[in-house]
Amino acid sequence: MPANTTASSPKKKKGRRARLLVLVLVLALVAGVGYGAYWSVSTVRASFPQTTGSLTVEGLDGEVEVRRDNYGIPQIYADSDEDLFRAQGFVQAQDRFWEMDVRRHMTSGRLSEMFGSGQVETDAFLRTLGWRRVAQQEYDTKLSPQTKKYLQAYADGVNAYLKGRSAEEISVEYAALAFENDYKPEQWTPVDSVAWLKAMAWDLRGNMQDEIDRSLLTSRLSDEQIRDLYPAYPFDRNKPIVPGGGIDPATGAFDPEARPSGSANDSGTDGTGTGAGTGTGTGTDGTGTGTDGTGTGTGGTGTGDGSTAGAAAGLNSQLGALSDTLDAIPELLGPNGSGIGSNSWVVAGKYTTTGKPLLANDPHLAPQLPSLWYQMGLHCRKVSPQCSFDVAGYTFSGMPGVVIGHNQDIGWGFTNLGADVTDLYLEKLNGDTYLVGDREKKLTTRKEVIKVAGGSDKTITVRSTGHGPLVSDRSDELAKVGDRAPVSNAAPDRGSGYGVALQWTALQPGKSMDAVFALNRAKDFTSFRAAARDFEVPSQNMIYADTKGNIGYQAPGRIPVRAEGDGTVPAPGWNPEYKWDGFIDFDELPYEYNPRRGYIVTANQAVIDADKYPYLITEDYGYGARSQRINDLVESKIRGGGKISTEDMRTMQMDNSSEIAKLLTPYLLKIDVSDPYVREAQKLLEGWDYTQEPDSGAAAYFNAVWRNVLKLAFGNKLPKELRIEGECLNVLPADSTAPDDDLTERVRECGQRDSGSAQPDGGDRWYEVVRRLLKDADNEWWRTPGTRTDDPTDTRDGLLARAMEDARWELTAEMGKDASSWSWGRLHQLNLKNQTLGTEGPGFLQRILNRGPWKLGGGEAAVNATGWNAASGYEVIWVPSMRMVLNVGDWDRSRWINLTGASGHAYSAHYTDQTDKWANGELLDWAYSPAAVDKATVDRLRLLPPDTTSAP
Repeated sequence: MPANTTASSPKKKKGRRARLLVLVLVLALVAGVGYGAYWSVSTVRASFPQTTGSLTVEGLDGEVEVRRDNYGIPQIYADSDEDLFRAQGFVQAQDRFWEMDVRRHMTSGRLSEMFGSGQVETDAFLRTLGWRRVAQQEYDTKLSPQTKKYLQAYADGVNAYLKGRSAEEISVEYAALAFENDYKPEQWTPVDSVAWLKAMAWDLRGNMQDEIDRSLLTSRLSDEQIRDLYPAYPFDRNKPIVPGGGIDPATGAFDPEARPSGSANDSGTDGTGTGAGTGTGTGTDGTGTGTDGTGTGTGGTGTGDGSTAGAAAGLNSQLGALSDTLDAIPELLGPNGSGIGSNSWVVAGKYTTTGKPLLANDPHLAPQLPSLWYQMGLHCRKVSPQCSFDVAGYTFSGMPGVVIGHNQDIGWGFTNLGADVTDLYLEKLNGDTYLVGDREKKLTTRKEVIKVAGGSDKTITVRSTGHGPLVSDRSDELAKVGDRAPVSNAAPDRGSGYGVALQWTALQPGKSMDAVFALNRAKDFTSFRAAARDFEVPSQNMIYADTKGNIGYQAPGRIPVRAEGDGTVPAPGWNPEYKWDGFIDFDELPYEYNPRRGYIVTANQAVIDADKYPYLITEDYGYGARSQRINDLVESKIRGGGKISTEDMRTMQMDNSSEIAKLLTPYLLKIDVSDPYVREAQKLLEGWDYTQEPDSGAAAYFNAVWRNVLKLAFGNKLPKELRIEGECLNVLPADSTAPDDDLTERVRECGQRDSGSAQPDGGDRWYEVVRRLLKDADNEWWRTPGTRTDDPTDTRDGLLARAMEDARWELTAEMGKDASSWSWGRLHQLNLKNQTLGTEGPGFLQRILNRGPWKLGGGEAAVNATGWNAASGYEVIWVPSMRMVLNVGDWDRSRWINLTGASGHAYSAHYTDQTDKWANGELLDWAYSPAAVDKATVDRLRLLPPDTTSAP
């Protein structure tokens, strides 16, 4: 209960009067709409937290001070580690408890308890994966006693905030939820915090969707065509993170200066050339030499004895259904596609205006309201063994510690490494057993009860093989094997069907939570690497700088070593040779420390040249368009003799250049266009500098052309399981022998894929696909069948001309026939939506909770990665979820921004108060030292132990 409450700072009074007016207007709007009659200004404001004065908090041992700046960003000061984390839990619950509560229900497969029967299938899938069970195992058996103390202190702080408060006083969403059920928030536990790392690992899990897609493609495309759509990584053009080095045979550890020690492709064991015969079950068909396919070690679709087009092709309907099931999970976390990644780079002091390193980071995730990130500082008033943290940066609501940021000695950033840490296994099931070699093994089973708000409980049985849970059990369609599945004679009899099991590193208990606290206290590169050793999932590129002028990089994570296969297509679970043969030892993982070039760039490109490293990390890195653009920007500044400033780093983060436009536009301008309306649009491209500013008509037209090129050349030729849901085409059946221009045998076929993961998505993989075809003007991919209104195309220029025409009429419908009025921002808009009631709630509630639109520049695979999926439209579906530039050693000159604001409360002044600046590429001052924080402080809140007398 409040011990003393004072008014907010005068700086906020004007803003709060304006906000009150907004509340009155909104509530007047909804007054006549159903639920609205129950609402009032007090309903919305009831959950706004107290940020000034003093509060008594159970469990505190000493007084804690919370200082908030004009954006509501808190800096916490305490005298012990436990009090610091109790206060962190209390403060995050003040601002974000609804978000925290939804997250823990998601990670434990209990969304139905909040939202009813519509979430039962999602819960069943999440229970099958068992995130919460694994998190409990981590807490019980893996985490250090000190980490458990911190987790418990955090949970105590959250629960101290919840105590005595009704749900409506915690967040306005609970008031809305109360109309549907009697749900009440329960106590927070340490395992709730640990489980969130599983959700992040799922979001960043690597190539599972590519593994499914390669198999689905076999129903319509040949092995050669599939290889065309998954080209080799262009090491000759787009630099990997670590350009050299290898494993030193004397020490068995990676050495950035060592000569390469051979590659996975050399051995034929961890090789990647052929798809490893998945689906045949023989362990020999299609394994080849590790070089069959493209000849570069990335031809993962394979050719051996129809292996890829065997059992995997027969599972198209099952894998399509699995893909649909997966789509329900990314709706909560973000689309899992080529846009999920990040930018991070660090420049050594010899090339900066400060004389010390500069480090930039901007992780790319789905736009969410509130943002995934929560900015804060955790400061011990005096650093000592009893109070050992002085760290600030970006945190996850619901988890103690700082994920990305800096302490007094070092700064760090993350990007997604993209390691292949998941494999799908086809399992030959026979009742309650499954086949391994020539033996039947017993499936392990457990019962899970899903409680449903407003409905009856649902009990499911989770079955698992030695590889992992049978995800096929969560779909009726997945439970049936394709009746026409072509498999070799070596495969086991199909019987009643194959199951599909998931093996994933995050389903094994680990110590990533230990790593978070160790990272927060790291003092140098040695202790940084020691923390990285325990950062097992999700596997991230970790970039580093310290106040002594050092820069570095570490690839961490639990990355499997495959005895057979390359992880690009589902593996035959009945063949014991297709197993994980341990994990790459941490000492063998690539790293760099003070490279001679003076900078390090990580942006989801290849970690190291596959020909220089003996282990397979993945066959499905991003293709390096963003990373190479950053490399070019940094190098151009250095070669020009200039020094890089904090402002230069910010400007690089906002670089809107389109790499595919640079490649394709010259071809478009050579097309002889006779239609004056299409010619008017073509003229927009003349003299264009390939930047995608919000007001650019050229960017709007080019991206529309690019979308139509992809649709005509590739999208219309993909199976329905990959095409956008609801888009219907008249296509020839897969087994038809009729020519492409035969319209009589065509059947109506509609796409089935969620908008976030439909193909072709237009990411930099497709840049490489098209790059390799452009010089082959007669390639078969340029051929498109005629329609009742369009003639067929047989050449590159014919298809490009048709795409230009289609784009002209598409944009005419979207923005009018006057091409001079077009702009990219009118097409490319960001809408921020509350991730639960903001998407599924009543219309009036969505209007209260959601914000937007913002007209954005940037684009897919640009450094300013405001991603869109070319298969579904131009809407922004992933974004730089935050941006920061660390001024190492002069921390108060660092800069940062969040996508939204600190608060999760609709109509709080800090709900989206950073978004306009974020959209414009601006950064906020980042106070760190006590003097700078004191100067920036607007609100002060004292958190007091029980029985403490508060001064007035």
